[in-house]
Amino acid sequence: MRLPYLSFLLPLSGPSAPVGAGAFLPTSASRGAFRRSPLSASAFDDEDLLTLLRTIRPSGVPRDAWNPPAADTSPAAPATDTLMIDAALGRPVPRTPVWLFRQAGRHLPEYTAYKAERSKNFLELLADPEDVAECTLQPVRRYDVDAAILFSDILVIPEALGLEVTMPGGVGILVPSPLTDPEDAAARVPTVEAGEAKAFVEAKLRHVTDAVRTIRSKMAEEGHTVPLIGFSAAPYTLLYYMVGGSSKKNNDIGMRWLTEHKEESLRLMDTLTTVVVQYLKSQIEAGAQLIQIFEAMGMMIDEPNFYEFAMPCMERIAKELKEAYPEVPVMAFARGASFANSALSHHYDVVTLDGSADRGSARDVVEGRAGLQGNYDPRLLIDDGENTRETVRESVRDMLEAFGPQRLIANLGEGLGGKESTDLVEAFVEAVHGESERAIAEAKI
Repeated sequence: MRLPYLSFLLPLSGPSAPVGAGAFLPTSASRGAFRRSPLSASAFDDEDLLTLLRTIRPSGVPRDAWNPPAADTSPAAPATDTLMIDAALGRPVPRTPVWLFRQAGRHLPEYTAYKAERSKNFLELLADPEDVAECTLQPVRRYDVDAAILFSDILVIPEALGLEVTMPGGVGILVPSPLTDPEDAAARVPTVEAGEAKAFVEAKLRHVTDAVRTIRSKMAEEGHTVPLIGFSAAPYTLLYYMVGGSSKKNNDIGMRWLTEHKEESLRLMDTLTTVVVQYLKSQIEAGAQLIQIFEAMGMMIDEPNFYEFAMPCMERIAKELKEAYPEVPVMAFARGASFANSALSHHYDVVTLDGSADRGSARDVVEGRAGLQGNYDPRLLIDDGENTRETVRESVRDMLEAFGPQRLIANLGEGLGGKESTDLVEAFVEAVHGESERAIAEAKI
């Protein structure tokens, strides 16, 4: 039996060696070698499938009951559960991987309890690698997610550049004294050249890379075999906060800076791009195995200015990361700027869809150049009396029907907000695994 909706991207040419634990395929070797095709039994041979099944923990098998192949347990060792990496690089998988934006943090009762126990606010937790590791691992212990993501914040880079970042409570994270004009920016924000970036990151962001190492060590100690995602905000999003101070007011100020202070905006964007690239390289060197770029304020820039100012920075980030680490998948999320998804697919392994993206045309937009990630509605995970485990399963089935289960990473269209039910989040993860595994198996009959 072949289900008509199961059309997705399969390799037609290029390397097809069996995927072993921790093995990687450089994206440059496979990008462009995919087309929309129904899954068939000949899509990959039995030996490839057997190898995949040996290296990926079967659905429903608890981590503490699974005996994966022996693996290096040093902090920078490759993941032995390669499902996420395989999907990100376009390899066939036995089920769709899943993780969630903001999977660590305030929707978890254990996070609230831990924060109270430590008597720290969010920013204070970020300063301690041990706290970061604990918060990163909480959702991995609770849910059967296929990746951990570094517990951090996008504003660590403005803070490293000398701007004060605060969290007064109830209004989110703020830059209380944003840049007022080009003279203020020149006086307060240093220009960081490429040759200075590594020393800058080591001096100003060492607590983050130390946290990555701590997370990888603790994952090995606890037997977690999924990969770790590192991340950063994209330069325009960082500029937006640096000149506006908040996501909740001064919504037009980012665009006004680009148009009224073009020269200084370009200087800031260049410095931010240089720092972001090195920051992400340092995360990879410390043990991160996938990278996510968040253009979180994409809705606050129009299309012409996005392509003039934001896109060149995102292209440069992807280019420099892939040149240095071709085996590390790089994922992009231009939230509120779905118009950019086609352009991003030329540079990134995975393009993330927000809630406004049209599922029916998403594959056509990226044209086989990249995989997809997203775009489940987190409101369906709030226990409001109408959402149930069964409605979650039905909505997951609809998502998989629209996208197809291959070359897909199931995720949300925006981050968890804190009101979600842990039971329904668990139902979401289980439904993605179960429904995708069933669909893939049925397509091979």
